[in-house]
Amino acid sequence: MVQFSPAPTRRVVFQYFVPVHVEVEDGLVSRVTVIDETPVRDPTVVDGDPEYLTQAVAAADGGQSWPSWRFGY
Repeated sequence: MVQFSPAPTRRVVFQYFVPVHVEVEDGLVSRVTVIDETPVRDPTVVDGDPEYLTQAVAAADGGQSWPSWRFGY
């Protein structure tokens, strides 16, 4: 029986600054809106394969919808 091993996953985590709108009511943050149409500028590698950064940024900037949002670490 022939077994195929899947290609290794290419992964990189990067960060960049995006504008946000923050609404505060009576001292409490009530809403944070991330302006996600902002193009990626000056990304910084946080984890993973830095050689994959250029392709990852192109994918992130390529008009695909974001799969989900997760805030915090």
